[in-house]
Amino acid sequence: MGTAPRKLHDAGQSIWLDYITRDIVEDGTLQRYIDELSLTGLTSNPTIFDKALGSGDSYDGQIAELLGEGKRGEELFFELAITDLRGAADLFRPVYDRTDGVDGFVSLEVSPELAYDGERTAEAASRLHGQADRPNLFIKIPGTPEGLPAITESIAAGIPVNVTLLFDAAQYEAQADAYLKGIERRIERGEDPSVASVASIFVSRWDVAVADEVPADLKDRLGSAAAIRAYVAYRRLLDSDRWQRLENEGARPQRLLFASTGTKDPALPKTKYVLELAAPDTVDTMPEETLLALAEGDDIGGVLPADGGDNEELLRRFEDAGVDLDELASRLQSEGAKKFEDSWNDLLEVISGKESAVGAAG
Repeated sequence: MGTAPRKLHDAGQSIWLDYITRDIVEDGTLQRYIDELSLTGLTSNPTIFDKALGSGDSYDGQIAELLGEGKRGEELFFELAITDLRGAADLFRPVYDRTDGVDGFVSLEVSPELAYDGERTAEAASRLHGQADRPNLFIKIPGTPEGLPAITESIAAGIPVNVTLLFDAAQYEAQADAYLKGIERRIERGEDPSVASVASIFVSRWDVAVADEVPADLKDRLGSAAAIRAYVAYRRLLDSDRWQRLENEGARPQRLLFASTGTKDPALPKTKYVLELAAPDTVDTMPEETLLALAEGDDIGGVLPADGGDNEELLRRFEDAGVDLDELASRLQSEGAKKFEDSWNDLLEVISGKESAVGAAG
């Protein structure tokens, strides 16, 4: 077992797992990752649950119980997901307590069908967080323009939020403004301004999108470059007068999270994005195979400088090659929302199939 996970953690970056199944929660696998691989959190999404529910019979017993209670479809799914995430949250609770609520979180996504309905998203976030009944559970809300008011409302209500589906610095800054407005609202009301949140920048999809459009020397370099630009914006925000006023009132930073850090190209090292985005005061959530690949090594290289080094020069090279970065970020966000909605629909079909199979067996 290599020392790279511990070195990354010691450099100031939290390592989270972008994966969950009932088996890894209950069979000791997740606890082992916590103990041996410096794992301090976990994220989930409809695609992950789709795969978990579609394989094996680990969920059949609870499905039978829920069917007996008259629960079906979306309601039944959230009961299953929350059971898994409660279990994971309890395993991470010592981390949450040790870090005084900075780390040790798990994440549950609202229905992707709500990505463009801010009011219903905020209502769902409140309901799901209450149903889960764990302080170290984030509700994932998409950082689409329509989702921004839901971010403000949820933070103002004291609900921990993982803002998802962010692709560039501009989208990061827009959701950060929404987050800060929620904190400011709490301060105005005399409420505790310390509400945990992360902002998730998706990495690998950039490189997939331009794989056939850029010169060979730029291939597989845009994802990290876009994420580094967002990191620079994040560090700039932490130095701003607006943030420092809120911090003086007791607010805590909304940490930047690097998501979609598994490589899509099998020719690339599995840890490519992880090592390129080693940055203090951030989170990296990675697929299981990426985590295990990281654990095979002993070196993480250096950490990102707060100013991004020569990253802007690299991004200009992409623009010179004809890549419209703003347009592509907007397209990736729209496509990402559509992909999650498609996965959601697939998941509901799996749930329906399980309902039929378990019901027939009962």
